[in-house]
Amino acid sequence: MKTNHGISAKAIFAGGCFWCMEPPFAELEGVSAVVSGYIGGHLENPTYQEVSAGRSGHAEAVEISYDPQKVSYQQLLDIFWQNVDPTDAGGQFVDRGSQYRTGIFTLDAEQQRVAEASRQRLAESGRFERPIVTEIVAATRFYPAEGYHQGYYRECSIRYKSYRQNSGRDQFLDTSWGKKRN
Repeated sequence: MKTNHGISAKAIFAGGCFWCMEPPFAELEGVSAVVSGYIGGHLENPTYQEVSAGRSGHAEAVEISYDPQKVSYQQLLDIFWQNVDPTDAGGQFVDRGSQYRTGIFTLDAEQQRVAEASRQRLAESGRFERPIVTEIVAATRFYPAEGYHQGYYRECSIRYKSYRQNSGRDQFLDTSWGKKRN
């Protein structure tokens, strides 16, 4: 995928329900695409039913295509941290299970270095009382989710807003980061 400058990089983050992870990145200048999908499991070509049932080993995730001249990987990480509970190893908010774990799936050694430093800074910040448990691992194959999941927050906005409001995500994020977060 090409951006206006002809440069494109990718980042992959798992933060629980992928519907909730698309919006923070989708409208960001320099981001050309956000695709919901699955990563980190043992099943090839997993379906939503297999992933959501916890049988695939995959996590719901988003793959972000961006122009590094307009937005840095560090900026994407900052947005990621402000949209998850990095202390919950059992899922995110109402969504429970390893398929809803948090994770940073790095595509090269530089992303690995930047992600680990970012996690360390967050751990040392004292923002959270519990330890940061978000995994940082080398990316395996990313499988795009079924079409009806892509842009769900836009396409089914009423259902999305209802889910989001009742999930506990925004209440936690507002308490942890304030209402003016990335």
